[in-house]
Amino acid sequence: MNTEQIARVAHEINRAYCLALGDTSQPEWKNAPDWQKSSAINNVNFHIANPDAGADHSHIEWMAEKESKGWKYGLVKDPDKKEHPCFLPYEELPTEQKAKDYIFRGVVHALS
Repeated sequence: MNTEQIARVAHEINRAYCLALGDTSQPEWKNAPDWQKSSAINNVNFHIANPDAGADHSHIEWMAEKESKGWKYGLVKDPDKKEHPCFLPYEELPTEQKAKDYIFRGVVHALS
């Protein structure tokens, strides 16, 4: 599989997990905005280049990318305001949010 295909699978698994938690903010890959697809592709590339990086590093990379694009903490995910409730240090994330980083990393390693 190529990087975009892995990112699509990881995105869809993340979307399904979010739906199970009651979070309907994740669109299907085919309807996802370019910034969201790019973020997933960048995270796939990070894990392929850094196979020993843990789930916490996945979150650190995600935050660094978001910060470089002007995102900040907000109570609800709002792409227009560039706010996200997971814009926190990894240690402060609830377990169900940390799980998304483990799942994403696991998908990348299984498919690459």
